[in-house]
Amino acid sequence: MSKLSIDIFYLIFKEFLNDKKNLYSCLLVNKTFCELIIPILWNNPWKFLKLGKENSLLYVITSHLSDESRNNLCRDIFNHSHEKVKKPLFDYISFCKHLNLGIIQNIIDAVWIKGEATNVKNKIFNLFINENMRISHLYIPYKFDIQIHHIPGAKSCFSEIEFLSCNTNIKDNIVTGLMETCKSIRKLELIIETGKNNYKIVELIKSIKKLYSINLMCYSYESESFCETLENSLIKHANTIKYFKTTKRPSTNILSYFINLRVLELDSFHYMPWNCLENLSLPFLKILKVKHVLTDNLTGLIENTSGTLIEISITWRICHSKINYKKIIQAIYQNCPNLKYLKLVIKKKNIIDLEKLLIQCQYLEGLYLVIEDKVDEFNLNNLFKVLANSSPTNLFKFKFSFFEIKFNSLKLFLDNWKGRHPMLLQFGSDQLDEIKDLIEEYKSERIIKNCDYNFHDEEFEWSN
Repeated sequence: MSKLSIDIFYLIFKEFLNDKKNLYSCLLVNKTFCELIIPILWNNPWKFLKLGKENSLLYVITSHLSDESRNNLCRDIFNHSHEKVKKPLFDYISFCKHLNLGIIQNIIDAVWIKGEATNVKNKIFNLFINENMRISHLYIPYKFDIQIHHIPGAKSCFSEIEFLSCNTNIKDNIVTGLMETCKSIRKLELIIETGKNNYKIVELIKSIKKLYSINLMCYSYESESFCETLENSLIKHANTIKYFKTTKRPSTNILSYFINLRVLELDSFHYMPWNCLENLSLPFLKILKVKHVLTDNLTGLIENTSGTLIEISITWRICHSKINYKKIIQAIYQNCPNLKYLKLVIKKKNIIDLEKLLIQCQYLEGLYLVIEDKVDEFNLNNLFKVLANSSPTNLFKFKFSFFEIKFNSLKLFLDNWKGRHPMLLQFGSDQLDEIKDLIEEYKSERIIKNCDYNFHDEEFEWSN
């Protein structure tokens, strides 16, 4: 196989970075594919780790240790008392760019008692932190107290870190070590919980040269003063921040400073006024993802985006008396002519508003509808008729989250779709057995290109 072909295959496989199933299938084709895919999977080995498979990952990691350490540890864990543990076929750890210290720590603590666990951690951390490694994403857990910046080679290992995730209860010496070694942080994720938050985090934020992304995961409403100080420290980076996510209503007017913001994610745990959104102007905002924010606050924000939004996701945990579905749909089709992807909760009485949206938003490619009404209360026939008759030409990607779906309603939708772009279809429902044969029939007629059942993700991703 030529080098050009190998390079092309590598680029193709990287596009399946989030599709473990297909990567595993391709990995078994031949040696070349295997050599291309293993580094991709081990770039972030923690991402696909399933509950109950921790020991398998630990086995692979410990197989990189010296012969003596490897055999002693593996004998203790895996009861391989009569066989030596072989060195791995690949240097898997060398491919790792994401270092999740929390997962490593939890796996080790589950196997060894405290005294032994410390020794094992040191040996395993040395595998990941040395002068030959270059970590790009670092995850530091709650109450982590190992001074990893003192490990030989840490400075060069962390010299290319672009993403840092840590708890704001982190100790001073760890923060100091991060400021000394992590000079290229561009993305920051902070977990704020009940307890003593470390204000030295503010110094870390100020030490960052250019911050492009910030995620504030706040799980405590007792940290108002700390959050206010934290938000004010972000003003320094106001011109460079392109992505902002928070799980708590801001304590300040920090959002108004992010004039170059491209992506805004708001995930509120409680229904409360977000008055800071109403007069907010974000002239370059392209992606808006919102959970549990009342519509009166949202409509003002959408109206002030000047038609730049191309992706909107709005959901609510429960039906709320103050949620005006009609008003939010109107705000979208009146102010978002360039919209490509939309996720929305819809009720029976808003189907006519959805039709207006489909007519106005002619660039729409993907539509994700969450239907909370019971099937007997929701007119699926009417919904599918509107989708078939009024969908813009570009729209062919559909996701539906139902309590259940009626066979005849779906068949009507598919019949009316004939002659259009074959659709990518996904359902989030537990009552789909009776429609699977129908789906296969319409796939053979090229009305459906592909269909996924029981999806659980919330992103705009469709399998091709």
